[in-house]
Amino acid sequence: MSTTATPFDDVRPINRSEGLTLACTENQRMLELLRSLAAEHWSKPTECPGWDVRDMAGHVLGAMENFCSARSLVHMMRAAKKEAGGGSLVDGMTAVQIRERADLTRGEVLDRLAEAGPRSARFRSRMPAPLRALPMKQELLSGETETWKMGYLLDTILTRDTWMHRVDISRATGRELVLTAEHDGRIVEDAASEWARRHGQPCTLVLTGPAGGTFTRGTGGEAIAVDGVEFCRLVSGRGTGAGLLAQEVPF
Repeated sequence: MSTTATPFDDVRPINRSEGLTLACTENQRMLELLRSLAAEHWSKPTECPGWDVRDMAGHVLGAMENFCSARSLVHMMRAAKKEAGGGSLVDGMTAVQIRERADLTRGEVLDRLAEAGPRSARFRSRMPAPLRALPMKQELLSGETETWKMGYLLDTILTRDTWMHRVDISRATGRELVLTAEHDGRIVEDAASEWARRHGQPCTLVLTGPAGGTFTRGTGGEAIAVDGVEFCRLVSGRGTGAGLLAQEVPF
């Protein structure tokens, strides 16, 4: 963990090139975690209501395969809209991802993750600029709706989602969470920077652990010290955050 305070304004956003590197690493770490699990681990409940580890693996695999080609992406969007029936598109998407892969054996899930992970990262990084600029509406946990650019989903959110589900599965199964400053620290730093932009208030944030760091915005304000992974859990809605930690960040 860095002990030198970094102004939030100095944290650079994740660009397309870095997004590719982070996605490749995160997809591989998810695969390695799932490979390490015994059969009984796959039925363990996770912190996502209604999902066990097997469901979560199906969702992660679906998200990777949906972003492997234009054809798979179009299929996912059409199926998700039909499933949602006017409700949450994300809920429809995840339901389809899990259902379409429910009959796969654990071995088949792992084999397809190994194939889809690198393909998905490459496809996302090669998305043409006009498509990356497309607006998309997203409903947050709070019920509020905001508009994202497709590039934000491709470079940031899809990798954050896999990373957070790796945290979920590690917690559900008791497996050690592999963390490094270069990879996980960068994902946490980016999420923390977005958190600071969203609440816009002065603060000092001390994140402990291998993925941690110290960050500041303005002078005075709330001082927060928390483990880096726990910070992400709280701002993603996995727990009850008080004060500025109640500010939601998409994961």
